[in-house]
Amino acid sequence: MRHVTRPTLGILGGMGPLATADFYRRLVQRTPAGSDQAHLPVLIWADPAVPDRTAALLGEGPSPVPALVEGARWLQRAGVSCIAVPCNTAHAYVEQLSRATGVEVLDMIRAALETAARRRPGLERVGVLATRGTRLTGLYERAGARLGLDVVQVSGPVQEEYVDAAIRAVKAGAAPAAPESWIATATESLRERGAQTVVAACTEIPLISSAASRVLPLVDSTDALAEAAVSRLWRPAAAPGPALAVRTGGRTG
Repeated sequence: MRHVTRPTLGILGGMGPLATADFYRRLVQRTPAGSDQAHLPVLIWADPAVPDRTAALLGEGPSPVPALVEGARWLQRAGVSCIAVPCNTAHAYVEQLSRATGVEVLDMIRAALETAARRRPGLERVGVLATRGTRLTGLYERAGARLGLDVVQVSGPVQEEYVDAAIRAVKAGAAPAAPESWIATATESLRERGAQTVVAACTEIPLISSAASRVLPLVDSTDALAEAAVSRLWRPAAAPGPALAVRTGGRTG
């Protein structure tokens, strides 16, 4: 594999595959490049066999750490400047990835909350739509506390009936009408709890969030991560070079 010499983004993806593809599309859209050659070089490790992150955090499945470290080390050897992980729940493990590779991992959680605060001056209470695994880790609550934001979640029944069901539907490739309605219902429950804006804090949710965005202003965590990557790496005077190298993970389990 050819190593690139320009500042290069590594994407540790496959969690799920559609969310990874959506993140790369958004990255390209948000790069203010005037030509193909001015876009960021990107290396993608997309291994859908990474064990389920929520199941692991709930003690119901194997740890994803070995698979995540394998992918991160592949990106490290390829010479990436930093790594984006387009999966909120996987951020429970980013410190382990950084220690294992010495490569900076962009903070999707902080990026999403900073975007919310920037878009709404005086913001105090942020609603979060996330997996049970992300909720369990308290990732958004801790990041919100550092930024002076109160983070609120949906109730347990709403999580199970609407949010979890919607995420499963997207991962299964279901038609979007029903899961989009479920996410809008969950967003309404957050508004009733005093949320002034909502973060789509699972990378499947932005794919079904158009109705929810009419209930509350919505921050897309995928967008926030893409903007953070562009801010970190893109420079107007970047020299032409290879625009993209893609490889999918070859693990079988």
